[in-house]
Amino acid sequence: MEAKTGRSELTLAAILDTALLMAAEEGLESLTIGEVAKRLGMSKSGVFSRVGSREALQRAVIEEYDRRFLQDVFVPAMREPRGLPRLNAIMRLWLQRAKDVEMRTGCIYCAGAFEFDDREGPLRDLLLDGVMRWRTTLKRTAIQAIDAGHLRPDTDVEQLVFEIDGLFIALMRDARFLRDPRAVDRAWNSYERMIASYRAGADPSRC
Repeated sequence: MEAKTGRSELTLAAILDTALLMAAEEGLESLTIGEVAKRLGMSKSGVFSRVGSREALQRAVIEEYDRRFLQDVFVPAMREPRGLPRLNAIMRLWLQRAKDVEMRTGCIYCAGAFEFDDREGPLRDLLLDGVMRWRTTLKRTAIQAIDAGHLRPDTDVEQLVFEIDGLFIALMRDARFLRDPRAVDRAWNSYERMIASYRAGADPSRC
């Protein structure tokens, strides 16, 4: 029984890996039980028995993407002290993940935001929830940086989060569409200039 369970878990992991790659490269709407089965050399029933319907497969992909993103970025960043050290760690890890993963395959959250921007339904809700939870994490970390005296007390946290999130979207376009090999460096340089304008002691009228 244990061996059978282990094989089943390995098969599910392979299904999610294949579906994640498909979704990142071609969009969540590209996912079908049949195509995933074809790429893995499995039967449709074999895939269906492990993930269920097509929508269940799409949901599983979004949830797995979110889990991996948090594991690569959020979890190690939490080892850093609260405030700016943690915010800087989040950005460094985010950019490293982008270099290792998203620049090669695409970002499900970036692509999904455009794919589902004018559609209502549970998949849009799930994507939105993931994006908003991540922005809430950035906001909370920025507030901690203010409380620690690392950033100016009058820092507009919503604006800062908007700018950080916008950097990542610009990075994806420049790296994948414009194929700029310096996109990651440009994103980090932009982040550093942005943070300098919010640092405690900075004169906002001169930034």
